[in-house]
Amino acid sequence: MTKVVRTLGKAASAGVPALAMALLAGMAVSPSAMAGAAEAKELLKAMSTYMAGQKALSFEYDANLEVVTRDKQKLALASSGTVALSRPDKIRATRAGGFLNTETVFDGKTLTLLGKNKNIYTQVDIPGSIDHLVDELKDKYKRPLPAADLLLSNSYDELMAGVIDVKDLGSGVIGGTECDHLALRKKEVDLQIWIAQGDRPYPCRYVITSRLVANAPQYSIQIRNWKTGDDSAADAFSFKAPPGAKQLDLKDLQKMKDMDELPGHFVIGGK
Repeated sequence: MTKVVRTLGKAASAGVPALAMALLAGMAVSPSAMAGAAEAKELLKAMSTYMAGQKALSFEYDANLEVVTRDKQKLALASSGTVALSRPDKIRATRAGGFLNTETVFDGKTLTLLGKNKNIYTQVDIPGSIDHLVDELKDKYKRPLPAADLLLSNSYDELMAGVIDVKDLGSGVIGGTECDHLALRKKEVDLQIWIAQGDRPYPCRYVITSRLVANAPQYSIQIRNWKTGDDSAADAFSFKAPPGAKQLDLKDLQKMKDMDELPGHFVIGGK
């Protein structure tokens, strides 16, 4: 690896573009340097065990959802938000972007979706755990929670399902925190995850790359201000409608484009 660093350093001083440097790195790193499947699985399992063991946690995040236009231009839709969780059955999540400002609240019995920019909301009875809620939101309502795979009590099993290759890529630094960098490959997607080193192995960054869509768009989420236990935000997980908020049926809310992943002026093309 030292030889690689020296090679990249010489290339940078010679004015070689960043992309070319990346290609040099890819050619210089041997397969053995990117191996360590057993070690990678151990690190991922340790993260999953740590996450499941936290009865209360909260964090802030920045996310990017890439879309590819018909003329192959790749665009990134940026958003930020917060997540507060109390196991086994309470969660509050917010997300704000240039075209949406939403809040999701679950108290163990009722799910509330609030569109702050429109001051509208809907409520659905979904009694059960956070794991059950994550599945319902993803599969039934097409509204996945941010970093939902990482919040499950069995996140290791979820992340490893269908994995055909796993690598330990060594160290990386995210937001000033040194992390272990793992890469997982499935038939349809590639996953990368950076896990904080030390006795708090929480996920610092998570990237999903689709291989079924041309130009391989990505969804990435970067976590900051991680807190657990008594340090986590003691949010009230009961919903109180804002003044003047209008309650809608779920079917009506689903028609609101400003509550969706994409802006209203984006039109989804063919597969």
